[in-house]
Amino acid sequence: MTSTKDAAPPAAGKNGTITRTMSEWAAALEYDAIAADAVHQAKRYLLDSVGCALGGFLQHDAKIALEVLDEIGGDGPCGIIGTGKRTDAVSASLANALMVRVMDYNDIYWKQDPSHPTDILPAAIAMCERAGTGGKELILGIVLGHEFEMRLCEAAFPGIRERGWHHATLTAFASPIVAGRAIRLSAEQIQHAIGISASRHATLGAVTAGKLTMMKNTVDPMATQSGVLAALLAEKGYTGPEHVIDGKEGLVHCFGPSWNLEVLVDGLGESWRINQCGMKAFPTEALTHTPISAVLTLMEAHDLHHENVERVHIRSLARAADILADPSKYDPRSKETADHSLPYVIAAALADRQVTPAQFTQEKIMDPTIRAQLEKVVVVADPEIEKVFPALQRVVVTITTKDGRELVQQLDYPMGDPRNPLSDQAVEEKFDALAGPVLSSGRRAKVKETIWNLEKLGDVKELTALLVQDA
Repeated sequence: MTSTKDAAPPAAGKNGTITRTMSEWAAALEYDAIAADAVHQAKRYLLDSVGCALGGFLQHDAKIALEVLDEIGGDGPCGIIGTGKRTDAVSASLANALMVRVMDYNDIYWKQDPSHPTDILPAAIAMCERAGTGGKELILGIVLGHEFEMRLCEAAFPGIRERGWHHATLTAFASPIVAGRAIRLSAEQIQHAIGISASRHATLGAVTAGKLTMMKNTVDPMATQSGVLAALLAEKGYTGPEHVIDGKEGLVHCFGPSWNLEVLVDGLGESWRINQCGMKAFPTEALTHTPISAVLTLMEAHDLHHENVERVHIRSLARAADILADPSKYDPRSKETADHSLPYVIAAALADRQVTPAQFTQEKIMDPTIRAQLEKVVVVADPEIEKVFPALQRVVVTITTKDGRELVQQLDYPMGDPRNPLSDQAVEEKFDALAGPVLSSGRRAKVKETIWNLEKLGDVKELTALLVQDA
């Protein structure tokens, strides 16, 4: 094992590999062992994700995928959000995960690597439906998905994204744990499911580099689907490499130094990673959130409008300047590029004084008023800011006004960060805004009631039956 520490290796499972340790803990975890605050967070992330999925149901990407899955999917017990169609677990997990992800509005965690742990949540939903289990098992699955996805994001130094790989690579390690536990696989079977999924699902960083396509929001859902398929294979006795993380030609061997694998297993069950995750206040790439928050704060404090602004200078991380402000991001032509364009989201904030899903229609992306603001935005990498990341997502924004004032705002983390979390009321309001075009007010109220009392739900199918378009 390659490690950045001199500490002893983590306690290995029965066959001496770290995936066995992870699998043994996941297989043994029961609902009653989960802390109350983690249970509450699971409900919050479920409500947020369901809202994102109902908003995503109306997106063009999702409509294409649903047409394809309607052709290739089989009958089964698992509900597809929006349509209410019942299909197999593999198809349902992909469809629902894509709808959760497609607007880039679900949760966010960023340590060494970024991730969106609720991308895995549909695996828990589908497999709980397949098993005929209730809300407690769904809560357990949500907590498990956050636990291992977030730990995987902390293990590589630097993160795999900086090595040219996408974080969906890591999702393929976490999703089979969630899927396998939901159908009560043994520790050995879960370990095989990890090997099956992870050994065939490495994702190139090209999906988030330069001009972006629909695949930007699809690779993580495909990694979730991979975990579900792997768990179903393992249930029947299919085997996968046990050493897929720490052995010859496994993750560490292939992706290079340096790794701290202890973080994958140290202190499991002593605290809960889900309490450290963030929730998106804006439907954009994670590193845009702090600069958006800073710009909107300055505009409100000084009653600025785009006509008053000469320039917006943003000091941020090197990766923000590289990924979010390359030349293609100054001429976005699609939603996928626009929501990963720091110039565009700041231009939208200047023009509309808000950044919501309404700013990412094709008409808005080509709006002359917004496009006239793009060249006002200057993004530079700041080595001092690099030193405090990822503990802080610091930005320093300077707005120069037409009358010569320089207005400065430094922020260390955005709205929605666990240090500045969205309230339960704000989560409900976000859900209502996203779900409003799909669900009636009465249906939305029933969904919220069901999720806030999820531990009392007898069968997850009762929840997915509510998530069917009636507005």
